Amino acid sequence: MRPFCFDSGRLKAYGTPKPAMLRTLEGHTGEVRSVSVTPDGRRAVSGSGDPYAAGVGPAKRACLRTLEGHSNTVAGVSVTPDGKRAVSGSWDQTLRVWDLESGACLRTLEHTGLVGEGVTPDCRRAVSGSWDNTVRVWDLESGVCLHTLEGHTEWVSSVSVTPDGGRGVSGSWDNTVRVWDLESGACLRILEGHTGEVRSVSVTPDDRRA
Repeated sequence: MRPFCFDSGRLKAYGTPKPAMLRTLEGHTGEVRSVSVTPDGRRAVSGSGDPYAAGVGPAKRACLRTLEGHSNTVAGVSVTPDGKRAVSGSWDQTLRVWDLESGACLRTLEHTGLVGEGVTPDCRRAVSGSWDNTVRVWDLESGVCLHTLEGHTEWVSSVSVTPDGGRGVSGSWDNTVRVWDLESGACLRILEGHTGEVRSVSVTPDDRRA
């Protein structure tokens, strides 16, 4: 999988193992805030301050599709593990589910001040974090909010789902990381130690560390 970075409305793809820039993908008119890559490594979906989500093909350097509908900055995007859909979170307080083949918006979910999102491996649920200090668990087929996870005392800046799909991990400006059971909605653990806001979280493939 190629690493990506972004700045000033441009998305840059880098080669491995040597950190050589392969190409710059242009088209966004606002800062690129998030990017997610399809499982086959052939396409990337980027979210921007324009406020659009764009599906791009790194191999062809072409923007395949512009996904329009959000009315404010797209702060996060996640491609589902099957590579068929993308979930975007926006400052317009909505989460949108997109069909990457057609570009259609399949569903719009509302969450106050949404910042980030993650998708479970079975592609059935999404987890979102927000300025309202909560984490929400969504059923992507029905659009129903299954759980509202409360406990953070400041806004939730990042969320990640464990590879087994059973837990969610959230980072917050209250300087803590919380581990949640996505089935019951219970907070399993509070991880303390940071002296500043936690802006991003990620989980190792073996589910053991974050």
